[in-house]
Amino acid sequence: MANTLYDRTIAFAGICQAVALVQQVAKNGHCDSDAFETSLKAILNTNPSSTLNVFGRESDLKLGLECLVKGIDSTPTGSEITRYIISLMALERKLSSRNDTMSQLGDRLQTLERQLSHFDLLDEQMISNLASVYLDVVSPIGPRIQVTGTPSVLQQTSNQHKVRALLLSGIRSAVLWRQIGGKRRHLIFGRKKMVEQAQILLARM
Repeated sequence: MANTLYDRTIAFAGICQAVALVQQVAKNGHCDSDAFETSLKAILNTNPSSTLNVFGRESDLKLGLECLVKGIDSTPTGSEITRYIISLMALERKLSSRNDTMSQLGDRLQTLERQLSHFDLLDEQMISNLASVYLDVVSPIGPRIQVTGTPSVLQQTSNQHKVRALLLSGIRSAVLWRQIGGKRRHLIFGRKKMVEQAQILLARM
């Protein structure tokens, strides 16, 4: 897949969208349903024709692009999002260095793809299954991602499942970011360019 500024912006917006949704669910118990569906679909799109194809259309990443443009700042909301992104990318680096875990993850995702013929992607059972992949395969590698939100909301099992499914989606986008050549230096020195690219994409929606 191409390693262009456009591709890196799309992949990074995928990570941003997942963590923005984690934040919404953790605080309110619900989130943007279209963005949620896009993020979950991305997990099971394991053989895409292009970087954008992982997510669908540019407009499906609107929340992630908006988050990229305005969300990574020094406000409490922005710093929380930054913490989630850094944690996810650290977790993905550990995951990608473990071939055994990566193949286990691939097997579990193939099983889930087959289950899509029986369940709708947004069915509670499917969300629970996605969450268990994160819990069983990804989370044990550590470090654990501490999700902050409204305690009463986070105590509800359905919200815990949503959060874990979204963290799995964040990992999916972080894998994609690495596959297209995304490096830490792109985040440190190239973020301004990614923000500009995201603004161009948002302007044409």
